[in-house]
Amino acid sequence: MSVFNSLIDQSEVVKVLQEAVKSSKNKGDHTQAMTHAWLFTGPPGSGRSNAAVAFAAALVCKDGGCSKCVDCMSTITGSHADVELIKTEGLSIKIDEIRDLISRASWAPSVAAWRVVVIEDADRLTDSAANALLKVVEEPGLRTVWLLCAPTLTDVLPTIRSRCRHLSLRTPSTKAITKLLIERDSIDAATAEFVAKASGGHIGRARRLATDTNAKENRKNIMKLLFTIKDIASAFKAAQNLVEAAKADATADSEAKDELEISKLKEAWGGSGSKLAAGGSKAVKELEKEQKSRSTRMVRDYLDRALLDLSTLYRDVLLVQSGSGDSLINEDLKSEIIKLAANEGPERTLKKIEAILKTRRNLAQNAAPLLLIEALMCELR
Repeated sequence: MSVFNSLIDQSEVVKVLQEAVKSSKNKGDHTQAMTHAWLFTGPPGSGRSNAAVAFAAALVCKDGGCSKCVDCMSTITGSHADVELIKTEGLSIKIDEIRDLISRASWAPSVAAWRVVVIEDADRLTDSAANALLKVVEEPGLRTVWLLCAPTLTDVLPTIRSRCRHLSLRTPSTKAITKLLIERDSIDAATAEFVAKASGGHIGRARRLATDTNAKENRKNIMKLLFTIKDIASAFKAAQNLVEAAKADATADSEAKDELEISKLKEAWGGSGSKLAAGGSKAVKELEKEQKSRSTRMVRDYLDRALLDLSTLYRDVLLVQSGSGDSLINEDLKSEIIKLAANEGPERTLKKIEAILKTRRNLAQNAAPLLLIEALMCELR
């Protein structure tokens, strides 16, 4: 058993990482396999963050990533003394966070041979934060390794990516995800195959669809929205319903967490309201600002997943239009899909798929969600 077993359908990447780990253990054998900075890229769900964490665990593990020892387990859970796991739930990673991180990264490793820093969303670095990071990547510590993750190379500053070894992960195959869900999560074969297709190759989303009844219900409701669009007014109504549903989901997921975070922070600062120690009120305001940013990102993430679901429906429409209706993802909507396919040609369907993909890109660029979804629904009517 190895920490790299969690990487599905990524044999080439695993081979490179295993060679690097082997090289890092051989102190007298200097090879090009190991370097101080790595950049993991790949589409959502490909496992780029999992690859970086697995690599970090293997570097600090005495056995090269056995997955069973304290070093491996503490790295995976984010509690290893020599491994920094930087995740952001907000819209960006700011320079103050990176400066604090750089300061900690300069420390010598305490229990392992390496000090490893994993930044899961390097694409969310602000320009000033990225420039601060560049300086330390240019002049790394002797025993510090930087592992950056981003969707594509273009999401990272050219000056940073030129100093990193690049590993590109691919979208796992439907067959590989299906097998994983059956063997690891004991999902029945039919459900596993459906969610593997519906997730677009996103392992985490596939598992959620297979195990969370709310996720399944939300997906059905999103699909039904399309069939309510008859004119401009209904298109705007569908857009409003979709955005409001995304906001409601984000609120439901974050409300309890927000209250707990605020409560713990106030307790740490010695009370509540006017009883807070000096600086406490400012800390609370900063946390509330971060929570608002996290909520905004969650809404965008929910909308992105909804757009992915819509794209699978038009993919099915295109299949029917091409005369191949045997491998539909949304079999439960087959009659509706056949009707849509009969009402227009494949050229129009392709334009709708392109419109969905364009909306996903614009959503990632922080455009106004409601305006984007309204424009899209008018295009899809």
